[in-house]
Amino acid sequence: MYQPAHGKFTVADPSALLAELCPIVPATLVSIDGDGGFQVSILPMLFEPPAAGEGPGILRGHLARGNPHWRALEANPAAVAIFKGADAYISPSWYEEKRLTGKVVPTWNYSTVIAHGSVTLHHEAAWLLPHVRALVDRHEGHFAEPWSIDDAPDGYVETQARAIVGLELRLTSVEAKRKLSQNRSEADIEGVIEALGDGTPAEQQVATDMRAR
Repeated sequence: MYQPAHGKFTVADPSALLAELCPIVPATLVSIDGDGGFQVSILPMLFEPPAAGEGPGILRGHLARGNPHWRALEANPAAVAIFKGADAYISPSWYEEKRLTGKVVPTWNYSTVIAHGSVTLHHEAAWLLPHVRALVDRHEGHFAEPWSIDDAPDGYVETQARAIVGLELRLTSVEAKRKLSQNRSEADIEGVIEALGDGTPAEQQVATDMRAR
């Protein structure tokens, strides 16, 4: 991922941003297929942070058994998981610099993580069922009446699990970038935050991310 030489957009702890985004956005998983093209799947994943001295961590997810992507991973396990945070168009009309000199152009603000690694596939129920339970519990946990896989009839989830293939992406590197107007003046940043604060939910989230920076 391109990181400008000034380093203002570089995230000091990429794993921390991955841990922040992984529970709230799905991954875009990309790998090469046998024909020299690409396989791309959208899927929620669980992130296991690294232990001391054990690399960048592990991502776990699953694909439908009918999805040819897992067979491509079986042949070539190298993959990239992309997690995209909130993003928004930034108009130069929001900059104080527009009033002062007019020397401004549009841009785009965003937060993103790109995680590289190698995939191990899992077909066994002993791996799939705990994985599905953990994934469900993560997303249901904030509901007043959360659904549990235990609410399903006996044997139903086990039958459904036969229709998926688990994958474990052992990470070799994690890159992260927050492009949030850090290269602009404080006055320009304030103008962007004020404008985004009246925008869509995604734009408001970018404004929140900018304030946090």
